Amino acid sequence: MNFCILRAPGTNCDGETARALEELGCGAEVVHLKRLLDGRVDILGYSGLVIPGGFSYGDHIRSGAIVGRVLSHALGERLSRFVDEGRPVLGICNGFQVLAEAGLLPGFEGTSRFPEMALSKNASSHFEDRWVHLRAGESSCPFTKGMPPVLRMPVAHGEGRVVLPPGGLERLEANGQVALRYALGSGEPAGGRYPENPNGSAGDIAGITNPQGNVLGLMPHPERAFLRILYPDWTRTGGEGYGDGYLLLRNMVEYVRRL
Repeated sequence: MNFCILRAPGTNCDGETARALEELGCGAEVVHLKRLLDGRVDILGYSGLVIPGGFSYGDHIRSGAIVGRVLSHALGERLSRFVDEGRPVLGICNGFQVLAEAGLLPGFEGTSRFPEMALSKNASSHFEDRWVHLRAGESSCPFTKGMPPVLRMPVAHGEGRVVLPPGGLERLEANGQVALRYALGSGEPAGGRYPENPNGSAGDIAGITNPQGNVLGLMPHPERAFLRILYPDWTRTGGEGYGDGYLLLRNMVEYVRRL
């Protein structure tokens, strides 16, 4: 089992993501985008794909726009095949933005030639770097199955506000595509309140999946919540063992093992 972790100029979470997957017993190869584009590496040679966080190409134009459009135009057919075969694709923060720009999410009718949603500037108008509470939705995504009632992971982004076309939120909910929502510490819905919903996303959405369930984009960083020692209160609550990010990544790995 070997995961491709995509690297492009400006990404900065590929190392942590690779380390987390290796801890779960997987191969994890950090692959520069150029190696995929010039054919030295074939995406179909991997069990799964992770697009990590960061600021790819400096987030010029829009966050994730350049990598998203490059993937769509240069590797669209192979990526569509990758997804159609049921292989997992995980986009974390900037990776979520890339998946939206590439037309892989929300994927109402499969891969789209053009973006069907936007991850726009935060409603607070500034960069949000904080730990948030999350609830896993009743979605088709196996990566979020069996989660505790409340999860904690960090966010760090300036453009994470989910914006959908008219009827888009209702369609996501009807399809079971809302995988994660921002919540209060009690587990109750954030209800759009700031800072519990740190960016003003519609429906408190923190992560969505495609209808098939094997493509997940989320703004929180599971690789930064992989170990308890990474939590800001670890000295008070104990730093032993794994964090909530471990649960999501473990589920993704277990999903691959069942394919």
